[in-house]
Amino acid sequence: MTLRRLYCLFVIEVGSRYVHILGVTAHPDGPWTSQQIRNLLMDLGDHAEDFRFLVRDRAGQFTETFDAILASTGITAVRIPPRSPRANAHAERFVLTARTEVTDRMLILGKRHLQSVLAEYARHYNGRRPHRDASSARPGPTTPSQTSLRSGSSAGPSSAASSTNTSELRKGPGQGSRPSSGTPQAAGLPHPGD
Repeated sequence: MTLRRLYCLFVIEVGSRYVHILGVTAHPDGPWTSQQIRNLLMDLGDHAEDFRFLVRDRAGQFTETFDAILASTGITAVRIPPRSPRANAHAERFVLTARTEVTDRMLILGKRHLQSVLAEYARHYNGRRPHRDASSARPGPTTPSQTSLRSGSSAGPSSAASSTNTSELRKGPGQGSRPSSGTPQAAGLPHPGD
């Protein structure tokens, strides 16, 4: 068995902490990332105009086309400074939470497996969570078409996007479907634009 790196693209609404898992791939590139943001904007429909900013990391898959797609709907893409994870703290926090609560505790067997695990975790994360403050303990939208932004910020609604990666087992020739030993591992958040 060998490990293979998988990348997950997600967007988190800063005001409500609602997470949208956009996709999982082994080879994130500009066209794939642009298509995923198009899909999200179509799912959001009229609610996409509620957003003014998208804070994103400096990864290479966020191309000018990605920014242009957002600009066409009135959303300004803001890149974080190099080597400044606190500038995208909401996305970094979700990555840490998803890793410690999910991917570090299980063996991810493939792209479809990771997609379904993260989708299920996002349903939990977007619902009522006992550790949330009672005043903000409203459940998030249940479907993307019902998405609404709950932000008290005077700067206007925003969201954060990030791409993170995890590792998946890759079976070698002649190996069965069950590993004999090993532990799940997660790789660090890539910042190729740094």
